[in-house]
Amino acid sequence: MSVTLFRRPPRRPGPEMPEGELQLQEPPDLPEPQGGMSGMLSYAPTALGSLSMVLVFLRPGSSGALTYVAIGMMAVSAIGMVVSQTMRASSDRKRKVQSERRDYLRYLAGVRKQVRRSIDAQRTAQAWHHPEPVALWSLVRTSRLWERRASHPDFGELRLGSGEQALALKLSPLTTKPVEDLEPLSAHALRRFIRAYGTVPDQPVAAYVRAYARVLLDGEGETVRAMIRSVLCQAAVFHAPGDLRIAVVTDADGQGAWEWVKWLPHVLHPSESDGAGPIRLVTDSAAKLETLLGADFAGRPPFDPDAAPSRDEPYFLLVLDVNSVPASSRIATDGYRNATVFDTRGALAWKAERRGLRLRVTPENVDMVTDDRQGHEATVTLGRPDVITTAAAGSLARLIAPFRLTASAESAEPLSADVELSSMLGIPDMRRHDVRQLWTRYERSAQDRLRVPLGFASDRTPLVLDIKESAEGGNGPHGLLIGATGSGKSELLRTLVLALALTHSSETLNFVLVDFKGGATFLGLDRLPHTSAVITNLADEASLVARMQDALQGELVRRQELLRSAGNHRSALDYEQARAKGADLAPLPSLLVVVDEFSELLSAHREFMDLFIMIGRLGRSLGVHLLLASQRLDEGRMGQLESHLSYRIGLRTFSAMESRGVLGVPDAYQLPSSPGNGFLRTDTATLTRFKSAYVSGPYRMRDREAEQAVAAGQIVGYTTEYVAPRLPISLPPEPVGEEADEDAPTLLAVATERICAVGSPPARQVWLPPLNVPPTLDELLPRLSRSGHGLLAEERSRVLTVPVGIVDRPFEQRRDPLVADLSGAGGHLAVAGGPQSGKSTLLRTAISALALTHSPREVQFYCLDFGGGTLAGMAGLPHVGGVTGRLDPERVGRTLIEISALISRREREFAAHGVDSMTTYRALRAAGDHDDPYGDVFLVIDGWATVRQDFPDALPLVALVAARGLNYGVHLMISANRWGELQSSVRDQLGSRFELRLGDPVDSLINMRAATGVPHIPGRGLTAERAHFLTALPRIDGSGDAATLSTGLADLVEAVSTAWPGRKAPPVRMLPLAYPASDLPAPDGDMRVPLGIEENELTPYWHDFEYAPHLVVIGDAETGKTNLLRLIGQAIARRYTPAEARVALVDFRREMYEALPEAQRLGYAVSVDVIRDIVRGAARAMESRRPGPDISPAQMRRRDWWSGPQLFLIIDDYEMVGGSSSDSPFAPLLDFLQQGTELGLHVVVARSANGAGRAMLSDPLLRRLMEVNTPAIQLSCPPAEGQIINGVKPRQFPPGRALYITRRGTLQLQTALVDDPAADPGLVTEPSGRGQ
Repeated sequence: MSVTLFRRPPRRPGPEMPEGELQLQEPPDLPEPQGGMSGMLSYAPTALGSLSMVLVFLRPGSSGALTYVAIGMMAVSAIGMVVSQTMRASSDRKRKVQSERRDYLRYLAGVRKQVRRSIDAQRTAQAWHHPEPVALWSLVRTSRLWERRASHPDFGELRLGSGEQALALKLSPLTTKPVEDLEPLSAHALRRFIRAYGTVPDQPVAAYVRAYARVLLDGEGETVRAMIRSVLCQAAVFHAPGDLRIAVVTDADGQGAWEWVKWLPHVLHPSESDGAGPIRLVTDSAAKLETLLGADFAGRPPFDPDAAPSRDEPYFLLVLDVNSVPASSRIATDGYRNATVFDTRGALAWKAERRGLRLRVTPENVDMVTDDRQGHEATVTLGRPDVITTAAAGSLARLIAPFRLTASAESAEPLSADVELSSMLGIPDMRRHDVRQLWTRYERSAQDRLRVPLGFASDRTPLVLDIKESAEGGNGPHGLLIGATGSGKSELLRTLVLALALTHSSETLNFVLVDFKGGATFLGLDRLPHTSAVITNLADEASLVARMQDALQGELVRRQELLRSAGNHRSALDYEQARAKGADLAPLPSLLVVVDEFSELLSAHREFMDLFIMIGRLGRSLGVHLLLASQRLDEGRMGQLESHLSYRIGLRTFSAMESRGVLGVPDAYQLPSSPGNGFLRTDTATLTRFKSAYVSGPYRMRDREAEQAVAAGQIVGYTTEYVAPRLPISLPPEPVGEEADEDAPTLLAVATERICAVGSPPARQVWLPPLNVPPTLDELLPRLSRSGHGLLAEERSRVLTVPVGIVDRPFEQRRDPLVADLSGAGGHLAVAGGPQSGKSTLLRTAISALALTHSPREVQFYCLDFGGGTLAGMAGLPHVGGVTGRLDPERVGRTLIEISALISRREREFAAHGVDSMTTYRALRAAGDHDDPYGDVFLVIDGWATVRQDFPDALPLVALVAARGLNYGVHLMISANRWGELQSSVRDQLGSRFELRLGDPVDSLINMRAATGVPHIPGRGLTAERAHFLTALPRIDGSGDAATLSTGLADLVEAVSTAWPGRKAPPVRMLPLAYPASDLPAPDGDMRVPLGIEENELTPYWHDFEYAPHLVVIGDAETGKTNLLRLIGQAIARRYTPAEARVALVDFRREMYEALPEAQRLGYAVSVDVIRDIVRGAARAMESRRPGPDISPAQMRRRDWWSGPQLFLIIDDYEMVGGSSSDSPFAPLLDFLQQGTELGLHVVVARSANGAGRAMLSDPLLRRLMEVNTPAIQLSCPPAEGQIINGVKPRQFPPGRALYITRRGTLQLQTALVDDPAADPGLVTEPSGRGQ
C-alpha cells in the first residue's frame, strides 16, 4: 500500500454554536374587576343634578301632565345612565384582556422564529462537530481529517449517540407575579412554548472520555461493539495518529469483530515492525498489553483527568473485549495517565466510581447508570446509541489507511507552533520535489506572480505576501521589516527568499541580499541561481559600502537603458508584456533587494538614503523591489523614505514606541517571545497577526528506498496478529538527540540543492565578488603555448602592452584588465605604496607578463632588488640579465653603467643608420637587419628609497634613463613608498603610474579621499579614474594563494626558461677581479699605456702620457700600487728603447728593481741622497730643454729643439721619502712639471692612503702635480681618510680596482695584473727611430 503524506492544515473554525440567553416577556396580567357601588358613586353627581331639576318643576302651585312627564323622563334617564355605565365597564375589561392576549401571542410567534433559527444553527454546529457515523467517510479526503489537536478543548470528545439536548440559547421567562394573576391563555401558551423549544431532539450526545479512566458498557454484545466501533471511527477521523492511538484487547471469540482496526494508522506501532509492517496494537490479554505498548506506556503515572496529551505521550483508547481481567491489573485499578479503557464484555467490576462512566446499551437507548444515596442504581437516558457495521467501519478505516502526517504537519495552533515552509507550499518531499512544476504554476498566473505564503494568520489561514505594486493587485513594491534580537527576523528573511526561489525561476526573479554585519542571515542563499549578489561584512570594509552603492546605482541605470533601447518601454511590466507577445527580448527578471541592518548602514553612511530613495522612486517602473530590515527603527532618518514603503512587517520590538513607528500601534511590543510572531500591515486599516514559517530546521526524510528494499519479497497476509519477519530488517537508525539534528541538512540546504540541480540560468551578477582573491597571469593572458619562440601567449594585442591585474568597475558591473601600456609615452612604470602593499609583486607581475608575451630577444630586464629580495626569483628567466641587491654595490653600479652605455650606443647607431624611432628599430631587428642582442631593455628598481640613501651617485644615471631612455628602447620600472620620494626630474617622466595603498593618503597623486578607501590588502590600489584594482600574481598555475607565491613563481620561471631555445639576455658585464696584463694591447704613441679595462665598455683604458704627462697613484696597502707601477715600467720598456726613454726609480722597499732592464734604468734610488742626485741631474737636463723665446709653436709640437731620451721618474712608496715641505728632494723639478710633455719629463708617484688627504695639501710635489691637472688613480682607500682627490670619497675595492680621477669625471677600472716581475722578453732593444 502506498503512503500519502498529509499536511494537516490549520483547523477551520466551523459553524459557531449559538449561545447567550433569551429573556421571554411575562404574560399580561388580568385586569381587576370594578364593583357596582363604585360605579354608582361615580354617577351620583349626575343623579343629584337630575333630582335638582325635578325639584325645579315641582314648584308649589304648579301641576300638570307635562310636569309629570318631565319628572318621569328624568328618572328614566338617570336609571338608564347608571345601567349603561355598568354594562360599559364590563365590556371594556373584556376587550383589554383580549387585546393583551393577542399581542402576547404575536410576540411569541416572533420569538418562535428566532428560536427556530437558533435551533437550525445548533443542529448545523452539532452536525459539524459531531457528524453522524455514516457521514464520516466524506471527511477523510478533506482538510478536516485529523483536525483536532491535543491543545483543543474538544480533544477526546466523542459522540455516543443521538438524543434530546437542551437548546443552546437559554430561554429565560420573567416571573414577577403569581401565576394566578396572569392571563391564563397567555401563560399556557408560554408554558407550551418553553416545553416545545427548550430541548432539541436528535442531537449528538458526546462524552468527554478524557475525564474517565474506564467506560463500562452493559448490553448485548453486538450492540455494544457497534457503538464502540462508531466511537473509534469518530476518534480516528478527528484525531491524528501521533496524538491519539487505539489498542484492542480481544480473545479468539471477538477477534473477527475487530479485524477491521488493522487499517487504522492509529493502531500501528510507531517504531516496531513485524513481517507485515508496523505491529498492530491488538493483543489477546491485558497482561500482554503493556509489553506491546512498550516501557513508555507501562511507566506512565496513574490516571489523571487533568493531564494533557502530547507528542511524547499520546492519548490511548483501550478496548477490552475479553471476559476477564486480573483484579490487580492497572487497567482495573489506577489506570494510566492519558488513557481511557472501554470494557465491552464486563471484564471489569460493575461498580460506581469517581473516575468511571457506566453505560447500559440497548438497540433503542443508551442510559447512563449512577447510584443514588441509598446505593441503588439510577439511570438517565442519554439517547439512541450510534451504531456502525463492521463492513462500514472497515471501509472507513481503509480510506484513512494511506494517510501519514508530514513532519511539519504535526503541529498545533498556527500561532503557537512552528511550521515548515515546505508544508505551506504543499511540498511533501523536498528531495523529490519538481521545482519547474511549481515555477510554472506561479509564473503562469499573473495573480500568483511575486506572491508567496510566509506563515499562518491568527484565523488559521495562510499569510500571503505579494510584493507586486498595488496597481497589479499586490502589497509592494517596497517594504519594511523591524524585529528585535531573537524575534526571528533573519529566519523570516530566509523564508521569504527561499519561498520566492521555490516559486519563481531565475528568469523571473533575482535577489540582491545585503547584510551590513556578519552575513549569517543569507548564508547558503548565494548558491541559488536567482542570487545576483550577496553582500556581507560591510561594517568592516568601508570600501565595500561605496562599491555596493555603485553596483545598485549601475543596475538601475542599466535597466533604464535596457528599456529605452528595447523600444522606449515605460516599465518592466510593459517590457515583459512585449516579450510575452513574441518580441525578441532578453528576460528582465524582477529584482528584490533585501537589506538587513539598514539602520546601522544609514547611521554609518548617510549617503545611502539617496540610493534607497532612488530605488523607491524608480523601482516601480524598473521592476526593482526593496525590503529594508533592522532590529531598530530610526524614525529620524526614515522621513524621506516613508512614502515609498508600501507594506510593513513588525516582529517583536524593543519598545512600544518602535512598534508605533512601524505599525502605528504598540501591539508588536506585546508579542510573545517565541521567534516568528509578528504583524503585517498592508494599508492604513489592515493589520494581520501571523506566525512565520521556518526553513533553518533539520530536514527529516524517510528513507523510502531502504523501506522498499526491506519490504520487497515480504508479501504476507495482513491481519491483526503478529507476523514473524521473513528477512532481517536493517533500516538506517533514525537520528536521535541533538547530534543527529546538527548533522542533518536543513530544509534550506536541501531546497537550495534541489533548485540548483534544475539547471536554471544564473542571474546576472549585479555584485561581483570583492577584490580579495588575486587573479593569475594565466587567467588574464590569452592561452599560453610552446613554440620556437618559447612559452608565449598565442595572441598579443600590442607590443609592450600587458595586463598586470584587474580593475573593479561596480557601476558597470564588470571587471576589466589592468593594462600596463609601455609602448609609448607610458613606457616608464612606477609603483607607489606603503609597506607590504604589494609593490614588489606588481613589478614581478609586469616582468612575468612581458616575459610571457615577448621573447628574450625582444625584452630584457636588469633588476636592482632593494625591496627585500623578492626579485631574486626572477633571475632564472631567460629575459633577465641580472638581479642585484643592495649588498653588491659594484654590480649595482655596473648595471646602471651598462644601461646608460646602451643609451649612448643606440644614440650613435640611430644617428648613423637613420633610425627615427624605436618602432622602426624593432622592425629592423625583427627583419634581421640589426644584430643587436638588446631589444627593449627595462631597468627595474625595487626600492627607490635605497637608491637615494645608499647610491646617490646613481641618481644622475637614473635621471638620464628617465629623460632619454624611451627614445632608444630603455624603460624604467620603479617602486617607491610614496610619490614624494621621486625627484621631479624622474617622476615627471613616469607615464605608467600604479598607486597601491599608501601609508598616508595625503601622499596620493589621484585623490586623497579615494586613497583612504583602499583596503589593507596587498595588491589593492587606485587607477587614475579612482577605480579600485587588484594586482595579479606572477604565476600560471591558476592558484590565487599568495602564501605559495614563491612556488608558483618558480614554476613560471622554470616553464619559460625550459621552453626558450635561444640565447638568454646579455648578462651584466662586471669588471674582473683580476685582469692579466698579457691580455692588454701593446702601448703605442708617445706614449699611450693601457692600464686595465674600464667599467663602461669593459675595454682597455689608456693613459696618454702625451696628454697627461704625469700620474698620481694612491691606495691602501696591498691594493696594487706597485703592480701598477710595474705595469707602467714594462709598458715603457716595450714601447721605447733605452735610447728613447730612460726611467729613474725611487724604490725604498726595493720591489721595483727587476721591473725594468738594467739598460733602461737611469738611476735606482733607495735613499734621499740618491734621490737628490737623480733629481738634480734631471733638473739640469730639463733646464737645457727649456724652450727659449725663439722656439716657434710648430717646434713646440714637434719638440725638436732638444735631443735625448724621455725621462720617466717613477716613485713608489712616496710616503717613505723624508724631507719637509721646504726641503723636498724633488724641489728642483717642480718648476718643470707644468711643461712635462714639451720637455719629455714624466713623473709617476704612488703613495699610501694614510694621510694622503693632508699630503695633497702640504707636500710640494703632490700639490704641484694636482695643480697641473695630473690624473690620479685611487685604489682601495679606507673611507675614514675622507676626501683625498677632487672631492671623491674613498671607497674600498678589491686589489687592482681603482678610480681613474680627472677634473672632468671619475671612471672605475680594473688595473692589469703583471704576472712576472722579471724582465719581459719582449722588451724593445732596437731604436724606434726617434733621435737620441
